[in-house]
Amino acid sequence: MNYQEDEELSSVIQSQASRYDVPQGLREKIRANLRSTGYAEKQHWITSILQWSQWRGLGAGFASGVVLSIVVTLYHGINVRHERQADQVIEGHVRALMVTHLSDVVSSDQHTVKPWFNGKLDYSPPVKNLAGEGYPLVGGRLDYIDARPVAALVYQHNAHAINVFVWPVRDNEIPANRSITRQGFNVTTWQQEGMKYWAVSDLNAVDLKRFVELLRNQPV
Repeated sequence: MNYQEDEELSSVIQSQASRYDVPQGLREKIRANLRSTGYAEKQHWITSILQWSQWRGLGAGFASGVVLSIVVTLYHGINVRHERQADQVIEGHVRALMVTHLSDVVSSDQHTVKPWFNGKLDYSPPVKNLAGEGYPLVGGRLDYIDARPVAALVYQHNAHAINVFVWPVRDNEIPANRSITRQGFNVTTWQQEGMKYWAVSDLNAVDLKRFVELLRNQPV
């Protein structure tokens, strides 16, 4: 089809094709699903789909099916990626424990740990010390998660080690705040100030949740 034919077809569609609103029930169902899975923030591409209120040349039922298929496909891909990252951070945590190599730099001073990453990563990870709250920083190391080198910050609570993996959020990455239990480990992920965090430990879920809240609220 040449350019002129394409323009003529576009003109015919605009002037003669039927137009249908995306059903409100579908809108609400999608939004509810987004809220329940923790991905409701900054969904620019989902918003664009939902705000495309007039579908041209498609039956209303078919149009609804198209929207739902797009959402399911995209979120399946997102969930697969998060599941893969969860597996990798647990593997990194277990590997460090097995070889007794939790830290490349051993220090409770964030002003020692943070500069250690200079020249080893293409970003500077935020490093905080929560010793006053019972979660002292004990060091840091390099690890490899999601096909890139990342910072692993190591904290301790009683006899439990906590690994916090942190790296910059990638472009168009969907924000996620999730907590799961897998292989006997509690894992929490969140995004904050352009960084993605994964905290993993055999610490009980209540104490890990408190640690994450303290870490998120502690100024750098």
